[in-house]
Amino acid sequence: MDKVVLDAKSREERGRKANKGRREGLVPSVVYGRGVESKSLWVNALDLRRLLRKSGESTIIDLMIDGKDGRNVLIHEIQRNGISGQFTHVDFFQVRMDEQIETEVELVFIGESRVVKESGGILVKNIDKVTVKCLPADLPSHIDVDVSIIDSFEKHLTIGDLKVSNKVELDIDPETVVALVTPPRTEEELAQLEEKVDADVTKVEGVVKPEAPAEEVKEKK
Repeated sequence: MDKVVLDAKSREERGRKANKGRREGLVPSVVYGRGVESKSLWVNALDLRRLLRKSGESTIIDLMIDGKDGRNVLIHEIQRNGISGQFTHVDFFQVRMDEQIETEVELVFIGESRVVKESGGILVKNIDKVTVKCLPADLPSHIDVDVSIIDSFEKHLTIGDLKVSNKVELDIDPETVVALVTPPRTEEELAQLEEKVDADVTKVEGVVKPEAPAEEVKEKK
């Protein structure tokens, strides 16, 4: 199990009062869980960003509150500013190490398909996350998807091809296609895409063809 430490401190500020902390590089947060009283916290935005870059969101975190209260948590939700992308709030879910959890895990695509390298095929990724069930100690930070096994245009890489621990259950049909490679477009197909299609735009709903000036109508008569 990948496990990292993130420091946090208790927070009393609510609503707009939390904006001062945000300006100081802190992120308002909350930790809660089944049978656990929720607690408002501050976490350092830079520390959180480093944690996500190194370990991702699907990692058990040792959340150390005020330097003494350690809790095993998962990131349940991260809210960001729609313009700046800065963190605005984080929800941590406290887990019990002896109870199964259900969460999403990222798929990381590795390797190279022979038909991409030698035949110019185009790799198509159908999904990038899967839901897993397991004990917290067995939670993978990610699941590798080795696309090198796609050795023909007819070969599809499915959930059943993924290598995961037998302690981890994937909550998805094993026949679900994860990735495939499509043939490159032929010259005829490319040419067809470049052809100019003459169409009467007035037939498209919502488009009104402007009327010709009166002078032009008279000339035609």
